[in-house]
Amino acid sequence: MSSKKNLKKEINDTLGALIEEVYVKELATPKLDIKKSEKIIDEAIALFDDLIQKMHDENDAPKKHFSAIRTSLRDNAAALSAKIEKL
Repeated sequence: MSSKKNLKKEINDTLGALIEEVYVKELATPKLDIKKSEKIIDEAIALFDDLIQKMHDENDAPKKHFSAIRTSLRDNAAALSAKIEKL
């Protein structure tokens, strides 16, 4: 079970840091288009919900399943980070 706990913490920490990065960017850039930054935050929240749902799905091979979720988290977090940089 600690594997589930660690994965959930990793998802929460990663996406929380990205959302925090958006807020810092908003504060640092007064002329930033807020609608674009809100869209990125919404994407991060949707990704969080999706990954947590996948984490709780039944699976016969939990190691492979969790590894796939971590890979998805890494790839999607990188894509979100690139979007933040473009703001």
